[in-house]
Amino acid sequence: MARKGKDKSRRKSKWKKANKSKANKRPHKDRKFKHNFAKEKNFEPKKAEYTFEQKRALEKLLEGIGTPEPQPFVPDDFQVEALEAIEKEDVLVTAPTGSGKTWIAREEIRRLLEDGKRAWYTTPLKALTNSKYMEFGEEFGEENVGILTGDRKENPDAPLIVGTTEIYRNQLFDALRHGEQVNTDFVILDEAHYLSDEYRGHVWEEAIILSPPRIRMLLLSATIGNAEEFARWIEETRGTKVRIINRAGQRPVELRAAFLAPNTQLFPLINENGKYNRQINQFAKKDNSRNRNYRGRRR
Repeated sequence: MARKGKDKSRRKSKWKKANKSKANKRPHKDRKFKHNFAKEKNFEPKKAEYTFEQKRALEKLLEGIGTPEPQPFVPDDFQVEALEAIEKEDVLVTAPTGSGKTWIAREEIRRLLEDGKRAWYTTPLKALTNSKYMEFGEEFGEENVGILTGDRKENPDAPLIVGTTEIYRNQLFDALRHGEQVNTDFVILDEAHYLSDEYRGHVWEEAIILSPPRIRMLLLSATIGNAEEFARWIEETRGTKVRIINRAGQRPVELRAAFLAPNTQLFPLINENGKYNRQINQFAKKDNSRNRNYRGRRR
């Protein structure tokens, strides 16, 4: 038994020495690998090469992109109409992205602040809320703008509060419990189409139901398809009139999609025929490992 124990301890010590020597070699191997990897990566990218057809498609993709010359701002008719309607009734604005819906909210906020009144601007996303907070702070002064989200609370007594719709809804619930009034005169519900969201839509529904009629409401969206039905429901729920401002047509800021290949070539995602550009397929990685494993199992 004693001899077996000695043999076992010897094997263990040999195993430790072997692994120790391997461990000592590893840092050197890691350094060598990193050095070689860095050498491979520190290369000058090759200049993208295009065929005549590809160059023509790329020129068409990039045509007209740049900074436009500054011109005096002239509001569209739908923006003026919305501003006039907000004075007396709730307003639902449906207009494509980039057409200037936020301008309506900004101008009404400006009028309210000048009159010593208060406003709430709600969004469904924290990132959008943070963006609007910075934007309004630069325009109306940081002392006049506060932010309320689940993880951020700054200047909560400011006359203009930017926050998520959930926080505004929670304030309405709190005011109802304590028999108080929410301290605002106007609320903007940005991305109002979230009312139809399966998981969060009830928040917008409750915010509309619980907002007292004295708080005028501006709802903004680019994707409401049933504006008439939506407006009638708000009227029945709040007992107020709702003006629908529908700016129909295509978005003023065109969207163009492209694919940046590993060799720095830029390809339009859609070809001249309005279909997927199959030239992009050459950069797809082919992985047949699953098929090989499957064939191996069948054997």
